[in-house]
Amino acid sequence: MGAGVGVRIVQRVSSTPAFAKVAPHLIPAMDRAVHRLTRGKVLLSAQMLPGVILTARGAKSGLPRRTPLACMPEGGKGREGTSWILIGSNFGRTDHPAWTANLLAHPDAEVNWKGRDIPVTAQLLRGEERDTVWKALLEFWPPYATYQARVEREIRLFRIARREAPGSSGGSESSGGSGSATGGSPPE
Repeated sequence: MGAGVGVRIVQRVSSTPAFAKVAPHLIPAMDRAVHRLTRGKVLLSAQMLPGVILTARGAKSGLPRRTPLACMPEGGKGREGTSWILIGSNFGRTDHPAWTANLLAHPDAEVNWKGRDIPVTAQLLRGEERDTVWKALLEFWPPYATYQARVEREIRLFRIARREAPGSSGGSESSGGSGSATGGSPPE
């Protein structure tokens, strides 16, 4: 019962406007540092929600951008690590996070999931498919409803799915492993 109370407290705190102001600056920086120090084995924010480190090419620069993100894994026990939902909530801030523009421009990317680098392809969800996933997301983490209520934009949802390892793409989107999480990307 204690864990359930802790989760509800974190959900309440993460729904506040103050959290939306502080979290985008603090959480990604802490996640990148801990992820780098533990060689990809620990992501602090994933202690409450599952998380990945997304490496995507910048929409304008084409340079690799590493961003720690909460995610909703899809699939059952045998399919874990096959596909994930990424949520462009930006902590309920008015603009879409930069990583969403990066995926729209360059859908082939990489995630680090539980210490493993996995090549993925991103698909922006729309219409009925998005609506179905959104309902599942609100059951998974209810504060997303608060984030959506704060903004006029529709929060972007992406399904990222494993793709075959290099050969078909030349591997240019790879960041060279989980040893460096600096990437120069703005916190999102």
